[in-house]
Amino acid sequence: MEGEYQEVYIRNSRGVELFTCRWLPFSSPKALVFLCHGYGMECSGFMRECGIRLANAGYAVFGIDYEGHGRSRGARCYIKKFENIVNDCNEFFKSISAEEEYRDKCRFLYGESMGGAVSLLLHKKDPTFWNGAVLVAPMCKISEKVKPHPLVINVLTRVEEIIPKWKIVPTKDVIDYAFKDPVKREKIRTNKLIYQDRPRLKTALEMLRTSMTLEDTLHEVRLPFFVLHGEADTVTDPEVSRSLYEKASSTDKTIKLYPGMWHGLTSGEPDGNVEVVFADIITWLEKHTSDDNSVVVQPIHTFKNGILKMNGTASPPPQTPKKKQRPRKPSYFCGLRGRRLLHHSPV
Repeated sequence: MEGEYQEVYIRNSRGVELFTCRWLPFSSPKALVFLCHGYGMECSGFMRECGIRLANAGYAVFGIDYEGHGRSRGARCYIKKFENIVNDCNEFFKSISAEEEYRDKCRFLYGESMGGAVSLLLHKKDPTFWNGAVLVAPMCKISEKVKPHPLVINVLTRVEEIIPKWKIVPTKDVIDYAFKDPVKREKIRTNKLIYQDRPRLKTALEMLRTSMTLEDTLHEVRLPFFVLHGEADTVTDPEVSRSLYEKASSTDKTIKLYPGMWHGLTSGEPDGNVEVVFADIITWLEKHTSDDNSVVVQPIHTFKNGILKMNGTASPPPQTPKKKQRPRKPSYFCGLRGRRLLHHSPV
């Protein structure tokens, strides 16, 4: 690795301790890239290769584990409000951007799967702040094939405040269907920081509502973006990315669909495929970092927020032993492929 890796714990405005990390090139970075990981995933291990590759290409890369994810504190993969994730990322990313050495740098969002939704909501929160986004198999629309009936949503909504953390949403082992390379698949499966249990009720509903909101507002997307999707993805439907590309109001937008590739474009494909994907990502970043027509970012004033940097380290959240369950047939929920009313684990 031709750069430096750092880890820092911060405390958000709700008092929750969050894990952050960064990969820095030895020279002044060309631009800043902010990682938004998928549901159930984490940055330091799962997105390590992404951080290293982009840092080696000259970019400063920053990641944060959402509350309840990875090394951050909070109930494991419990999303009380999707807005909390967006606000935490917004505060952390802007606190980095306000540092003197980074104030004149272009800023890019990088979101995978659910992280694509986080990226789009960050853009929506402050449309003029970002120079662009890389969106890998983003969660930003509900496929018509699996859109839940309004009555079902109504029933689940009635009990979400009574049993919000219950792991009652049927699931499938998405790792088998997301990551093609068997060696990489098993490495991901043994990562104890990745959540591999059933989704909690409120978490599933928050993801569902977020997808539906984004679907209705895709025309409001105006920033330059590059959306990538595997044509053989059975976790998030490629039609989602096509819809984003067609409906977004951005004048600078690019889409690339990769024949035969699965959901895990950057982490689960054979090495040759991964090389192709990252080459495309870096080429797009290079063009938009140096392009005179890229978004002009105004000077940043001192940023005030609820982020508090912490000294020392914190232990990863304890893992609850998983009970053995009988195999289930493939099934999904929340805008992803499969039968209705069901959800899948980490994306």
